[in-house]
Amino acid sequence: MHWGVITIALGVAGAAALSPATASAQGTPEPLRVTRRQAIDTALVENPQLQVAREQVYETRAQLVQEVAFPDLTLSGDVTGQSSLAKPGSNSGHDLGLGISVPFPTKFHLRGVMGRADVSSSEFALLQLEQQTASQTAQAYDALLVALQHHADLTEGRRLAQEFLDKTQARYGAGTVAGLDVLKARVDLAQADNDLIANERDVANAHAALNRFMGRLLGAPLEAADSLSVPPTLPDLAALEDTAHAERPELKGLASQQRGASAATSLAHSFWLPDLSVGLAQNTAAGTPSTYTTSVGFALPLFFWNHTRGEVAQARHHELELSAAYRDLEMQVDQDVRTTYAAAETALRQALWLRDQLLPEARRAYDVSVVSYGLGGASALDVLDARRTLLAAESQYADALGAANDARADLERAIGRPLGALSGGTGDH
Repeated sequence: MHWGVITIALGVAGAAALSPATASAQGTPEPLRVTRRQAIDTALVENPQLQVAREQVYETRAQLVQEVAFPDLTLSGDVTGQSSLAKPGSNSGHDLGLGISVPFPTKFHLRGVMGRADVSSSEFALLQLEQQTASQTAQAYDALLVALQHHADLTEGRRLAQEFLDKTQARYGAGTVAGLDVLKARVDLAQADNDLIANERDVANAHAALNRFMGRLLGAPLEAADSLSVPPTLPDLAALEDTAHAERPELKGLASQQRGASAATSLAHSFWLPDLSVGLAQNTAAGTPSTYTTSVGFALPLFFWNHTRGEVAQARHHELELSAAYRDLEMQVDQDVRTTYAAAETALRQALWLRDQLLPEARRAYDVSVVSYGLGGASALDVLDARRTLLAAESQYADALGAANDARADLERAIGRPLGALSGGTGDH
């Protein structure tokens, strides 16, 4: 079976693709032809979940502006000496005041550190979601390629079934085989048609799944420009673990949270540093010159244990919580890398074995059975069994290629960067 570039249009499974002129004349939109990389790039821009995460980053940045904003001024006023509540103009004087409450200068800095840590954490969460989306889009693309390759294999299988039916009918007409062989060949051809019908559903579902990740209408026409192939070899596991520790957004985001928690602890300890309230008022009374009043005030932490056992203790224990969470996340990352690496390595070995061992033997067995049947040495059941074995081997190989590429995409998610950027991961089989 030829494993070339698959370009089957998904509008109607099994139908010939329309030319641009014909499509335009019939009002059918031209299908979008994309490679795996183009599909991933489109998903990173158009996927709605990523748009939600980006807006959350903007919200966090806006919150940082509020955290470090300088306090607003307060303006107050009153009237005195009114003869009646219903006669506000009967007052004998009034006061106008302007005030501001200024936090201790170090508190501005600490709140800024906390706010920037929150922004970094949200940005790393966005990066993590982008990597997950890229991995899922690659897997959806590979699922489409697998479905299309199954379609190509089943189409070839149907051709072989039709050829066998024609040969069997010719031999039956010559009186060299029984009518039962013709019946078996017809049943086999009907089964091939049924398998093609079932495959149309798989192609349509894979097409819709890829469109969803790319932020397109599920029924929008689409073509795959890449083909299924054996992925390159994998780098050393130890190098991948080191890369994951340095690149995984979850670890970076948690480290950013730890910096924010450290600043929060310092801010909680700053209850000894009072916020300063400053006010200036003009006092006016009838018949006397205006006077001015200046006021200065600050909070006195007399009951200090309320702070040390309250917000200080809470902030300290939150730091310890994040420290333990970071150690646990490091172990989760290591396990994730090891699990995905084992899956990728196994899938790669299976694909190579199917390509180099099972497929050639299955093809050879089918060719021998067909020649032997033509010479009268093999039965119809032998040919049918060999054809089913060949189709099963081709189906397993397509699934194995999809699994190998999917596992590679998942491993890239696990280490937090593309494998092609690492040494040792560029060799092809």
